[in-house]
Amino acid sequence: MRTDMSPGALPAREHLPATDAATPVLDVVIPVYNEEKDLRPCVLRLHEHLTRTFPYGFRITVADNASTDATPHVAARLAEEISEVTGVRLEQMGRGRALRTVWSASEAPVLAYMDVDLSTDLNALLPLVAPLISGHSDLAIGSRLTRASRVVRGPKREFVSRMYNLILRGSLHARFSDAQCGFKAIRRDVAQVLLPLVEDTGWFFDTEMLVLAERAGLRIHEVPVDWVDDPDSTVHIVRTALDDLKGVWRVGKALATGSLPLDRLARPFGDDPRDREIRDVPRGLARQLVGFCVVGVLSTLFYLLLYSLFRQVCGSQTANALALLVSAVANTAANRRLTFGVRGRSGVVRHQAQGLIVFCIGLVLTSGSLAALNTATSHPARSTELAVLVAANLAATVLRFLLLRAWVFADRRDRRTTAPAHGTTVEQSATTGDHPPAVQPCPTTQPQPQPGDDTARRGPVRPLGTDSKDPR
Repeated sequence: MRTDMSPGALPAREHLPATDAATPVLDVVIPVYNEEKDLRPCVLRLHEHLTRTFPYGFRITVADNASTDATPHVAARLAEEISEVTGVRLEQMGRGRALRTVWSASEAPVLAYMDVDLSTDLNALLPLVAPLISGHSDLAIGSRLTRASRVVRGPKREFVSRMYNLILRGSLHARFSDAQCGFKAIRRDVAQVLLPLVEDTGWFFDTEMLVLAERAGLRIHEVPVDWVDDPDSTVHIVRTALDDLKGVWRVGKALATGSLPLDRLARPFGDDPRDREIRDVPRGLARQLVGFCVVGVLSTLFYLLLYSLFRQVCGSQTANALALLVSAVANTAANRRLTFGVRGRSGVVRHQAQGLIVFCIGLVLTSGSLAALNTATSHPARSTELAVLVAANLAATVLRFLLLRAWVFADRRDRRTTAPAHGTTVEQSATTGDHPPAVQPCPTTQPQPQPGDDTARRGPVRPLGTDSKDPR
């Protein structure tokens, strides 16, 4: 997994301003490998459809993945005949490699791709890219697995597709319905920040991009499509499925270890309502309470199990201290990631040190309870010990949550500075120690870039040929 990237914050979403039809707002990429037969009818059909229905300027890019037949010549002839068609030649295979190459170099504000067989009905193309043009969404995907989709394909492909998406939901907690439909679009400003994090260059490219986008808090729009299976498809199902499973393992491992800098993309836009400060409404309190309760229940069970094991070889005080120490380290790590959303290794030592202080407070409560029990009766029953410990741990749990929220993972939003030159208030947010400062723009100003943030300096997405000072 690529872990050396520091993508920075994304600019705020903007509706693309209306332009003349000659301005290329959309770039549709068609990745091909030895498709000399299907390429020409595909491009002609797509060009006719876009000319007739798409209200913006467009470009069709044929991305040739090291074809060995006449595909490059067909693409060259199409580029000569049609001004909106261009071709790119790659000397290495891989659909992901083709998309990354073309999307990284394209200047169109909206980037899309579709398979050369045109299995997806083209009437879904405008609904696919419209949410990206309006600024509502960051990525858009066609889905063959929604109830509104109309799909014609064999049982084998249907079974493989549904099983693959079930695996994604179970292992990577993906919430999108169809990862591999060859019909997707993304905003260019989002692609420039997201693509450097995607490692795969083959068929798993789509899945990895969507999983990372979803984990980063980006908005994915799904469009039900009409889809007819291509019986002459050259995709090797078994080999592709094995490669996808390897990709699922790699991405899942990277997400579990926190090696991906997704916190740099979390809630990236200035128009996110979760970033607004509302008086008397604690930020994320409900979600944190749910997460803390889940972690607390599991930690308590883990603690009781450890106590029962340690109690067989040592006294009650020693067993309690050891069990509480081990469970406290695990509890802090779980709450850090799941309850308070802190990812990465930054600040982990400080958080664990503060967590140990909280552990000491819990130790005083539970040890004091055991001491009081032993004072009251010289030989308490094991069940009585456990009941006293449960009650003491409940009190310690409430105190633990308050200390974790107010001290260990505190949301420090009290320091503010103002940049007079731009009239922008900058919040010094140190919720996790990993997030960059959140910029709160004034009503008449755009979010200001942070130092060293190349993406932010590019500003909001604008089609080619428009003036950056255009009041629209």
